[in-house]
Amino acid sequence: MKRVLVIDDEPLARMVVLEYLQGFSDQIEVLQECGDGFEGLKAIQQYQPDLIFLDVQMPKINGFEMLELVEQPPSVIFTTAFDEYAIKAFETHAVDYLLKPFTRDRFNKAVEKFLSQAPVVHPVKQTESLLEAASQSPAQHERIVVKTGTKVKIIPVNDVEYLEADDDYVSVHTSEGSFLKNKTMSFFEQTLDPSTFVRVHRSYIIKIQNITRIDPYEKDAHIAILKSGAKIPVSKTGYAKLKQVLGI
Repeated sequence: MKRVLVIDDEPLARMVVLEYLQGFSDQIEVLQECGDGFEGLKAIQQYQPDLIFLDVQMPKINGFEMLELVEQPPSVIFTTAFDEYAIKAFETHAVDYLLKPFTRDRFNKAVEKFLSQAPVVHPVKQTESLLEAASQSPAQHERIVVKTGTKVKIIPVNDVEYLEADDDYVSVHTSEGSFLKNKTMSFFEQTLDPSTFVRVHRSYIIKIQNITRIDPYEKDAHIAILKSGAKIPVSKTGYAKLKQVLGI
């Protein structure tokens, strides 16, 4: 028996999926239905399901943001009406995607596709590839969702002062403190607005509005002083990027 969760904020949408799943009752066990990403995250951690039916556009945190917080992600069938970037991601990396409203026949094909697939050798890498592809969507650039212990924190991009490489993570610095995100500096360099955030060093990306001054430091290097008092090293290449963005 394959163990399944249904995660969607619309009760009617969940009801449709549950009804259609009755046709696979001899192969699939529904563990729980969840009304938002927080419930979904908790249920995934509790049950470790084989498959989730996941909506993308949900309140609080969306489906992509929820997946980013799952350490051992299950297989995913999306049930959504999302944008072109996400559809490309679904086609390449998800088991399947169902654009609402979908028919029973289309639903059955998605489930049969999952049931007939060989186990994914690297499900974590598959999900990482999915999220990287989906990150092309502008909707994914407005905030950063992080996990702090058992809690989830949503950080608006406007609240970010600077980003710092921290081993396999990136430390997101705000006025409330710093929070670790399991992403790369290259990911943020590619997705954040380049007119607002500049990678000034291989280990640092800063929000230019937070710079109070830039001081010389050793040969071909500088130090950026931020409003918070933080001192950020600026490489030769980073200084050239800063001058270009600042128009100096």
